[in-house]
Amino acid sequence: MRKLIIITLCLAWMLPIAAREIFPVPKGDFAPRTYTALRPCSPIIIDGRLDDESWQKTPFTEDFVDIEGEPRPKPFLQTRVKMLWDDEALYIGAEMIDPHIWGKLTQRDAVIFHDNDFEVFIDPDGDTHDYYELEINALGTVWDLFLIKPYRDRQQVAVNAWDIRELEYAVHIEGSLNDPSDTDQAWYIEMKIPMQTLQECAHKEIPPPEGDYWRVNFSRVHWITIVQDGIYHKVPTRPEYNWVWSPQGLIAMHYPERWGYLFFSHAKAGSDYVQAKIPEIETAKEYLRQLYYKQKQYEMDHGKYARNLRQLRAKKLRYRGRKVPLKIERTSQSYIITLGPTKDLPRMCIREDGLLWLP
Repeated sequence: MRKLIIITLCLAWMLPIAAREIFPVPKGDFAPRTYTALRPCSPIIIDGRLDDESWQKTPFTEDFVDIEGEPRPKPFLQTRVKMLWDDEALYIGAEMIDPHIWGKLTQRDAVIFHDNDFEVFIDPDGDTHDYYELEINALGTVWDLFLIKPYRDRQQVAVNAWDIRELEYAVHIEGSLNDPSDTDQAWYIEMKIPMQTLQECAHKEIPPPEGDYWRVNFSRVHWITIVQDGIYHKVPTRPEYNWVWSPQGLIAMHYPERWGYLFFSHAKAGSDYVQAKIPEIETAKEYLRQLYYKQKQYEMDHGKYARNLRQLRAKKLRYRGRKVPLKIERTSQSYIITLGPTKDLPRMCIREDGLLWLP
């Protein structure tokens, strides 16, 4: 009888754990990649070839990695990007090595990642709200949409009808499209995204001043295919590969706080410039993001938000050797966490839907 009671108690203890909903949190250290965009030194022709003088004098980013980062395997196909900018536009050039280039979707605003594709994500003010997404396949079919907030906050957040007005882009293929009989080399995408469009919901100065920075990331979706009757077909049992510039730490692109940092320099392509570093204030923002994740989990577990750091099992932030004051204000449906200020750190806040701002 005693053994039966112990077993019953153990099972009763295990049931709520098995049913517990877990909020997905990025794994790994906070270490986004950085890139400094220069201004063109000569005109850029949008033809997909990346052979203009300005592109030739502009370095590529690091090769893309798996979306989860280490220790996931490195991608077996190389992907990398270049960026330039001027007062008129942000220029993006992407190179994707691929021995078998294909595409099927031809309708604008179709779900392009059902094909192999290249994706751009831009959040100018880095608050994780009001950001832009653009996807394109080898046929040049575009899906552009505007995100009011990330999908994780369980609301209708994507504006699919939004279009990037006056977007210029081109695809160049070294090889053949939709022809399995040969071996291809690569496909390239060149984009010119108008600053005027990005200004609509950027909530900051555009064109950007010297040294300003945005949060951006890029993704390449790649599917494993087989050939049947001379046509490429996705293998239905194989999930897609997600390769990105700056690793996310989980299989989800819509964690803008994990995107890379794009810095803006007024130097021209080919000239000397100082490689920018992530400002120290971003470590404080990351601290608030971690509290946001903890509040998500606490609400899932208890049906309400925590009212202090002890309930969240979190410690106060130390910034330049000093503890930073913190206050949590909550209601039955929301909260605001206020960090600072100190003489070295401005006041900043985060709320239940992840919006982070400096009052």
